[in-house]
Amino acid sequence: MTTTLLQTNSIESLLGKEAENLLTYKAKVSSALLHLPGADFIDRVWINSDRSPRVIRNLQQIYSTGRLANTGYLSILPVDQGIEHSAGASFAPNPIYFDPENIVKLAIEAGCNAVATTVGGLGNISRKYAHKIPFIAKINHNELLTYPNQFDQIMFADVWQAWHLGATAVGATIYFGSEHSHRQIQEVSQAFKHAHELGMATVLWCYLRNSNFHQDQDYHLAADLTGQANHLGVTIEADIIKQKLPECNHGYGAIAKATGRSYGKTDERVYTELTTEHPIDLTRYQVLNCYAGRVGLINSGGAAGENDFAEAVRSAVINKRAGGTGLISGRKTFQRPFEEGVKLFHAIQDVYLSPDVTIA
Repeated sequence: MTTTLLQTNSIESLLGKEAENLLTYKAKVSSALLHLPGADFIDRVWINSDRSPRVIRNLQQIYSTGRLANTGYLSILPVDQGIEHSAGASFAPNPIYFDPENIVKLAIEAGCNAVATTVGGLGNISRKYAHKIPFIAKINHNELLTYPNQFDQIMFADVWQAWHLGATAVGATIYFGSEHSHRQIQEVSQAFKHAHELGMATVLWCYLRNSNFHQDQDYHLAADLTGQANHLGVTIEADIIKQKLPECNHGYGAIAKATGRSYGKTDERVYTELTTEHPIDLTRYQVLNCYAGRVGLINSGGAAGENDFAEAVRSAVINKRAGGTGLISGRKTFQRPFEEGVKLFHAIQDVYLSPDVTIA
């Protein structure tokens, strides 16, 4: 294991006034209920599943690559923003990333477990890099060139294409809560079934998308709603779940109140016994919904901004202490000079390598 570069006092400095609260907090739901990350995670958790030996091998490859190799934690570079946000909006701050080879180079130099990007981008450089770092081939996207803009994840590629370019896993997004979610669930479920048949692992971006979720707060980030999205994701056999960090709760009640209509189903004990307002408790509820951690939860590092290092380290601390599996970091890393992107990844990874950042 690589020696950590970011010392505990540096982590505390980046966390600022939140340091003591985030580093010493005891979670409301005991970690004893969880299947926690560790060097033996694949053998301990996945070996008795219905995943084939080829899927298990590819999952192990992801968990055994990069600076976090064989820790049970993951650090992944995702770059599908060229479609989701347009290539100009994504790569104008750092034009070297119009070339997908530089995306892969960043992931390798930063010691990531895997790189996730488009089938076109990976296919263009696959012979040179498919054996050097695990590829997660993203097969669906939301494009914003159509007028008026729509918000719908549609298939851009198929599972066979991912397999032929040497992908270790396929990735997909579902906009849970959207008017198109039923179709997306069915499409992605079938794609994941096919991926498993071909021996590839599966990664699901479990995003929420509905204009009614914007009320007094942005309930796209509510723990109860994102937790349920996670649970739907593991139900269609995602092997890794990607979710945004929760920032609030009580999404079911807030949406029902705002729309004047009954919405969903929940239980008051979710809010009284399983969560509090603390970010670690909110994130632990997301982990609980991933079959109590049997399926690893990776959270996003958030949009790029002025305090990227502090926000990324904060997200990593919350995810790790909640029982999560790692962080997936895109714009924060590739929209800055190459070496700074590497340093930001290392700062995130050092949180997972640090023995002083423990499970809450």
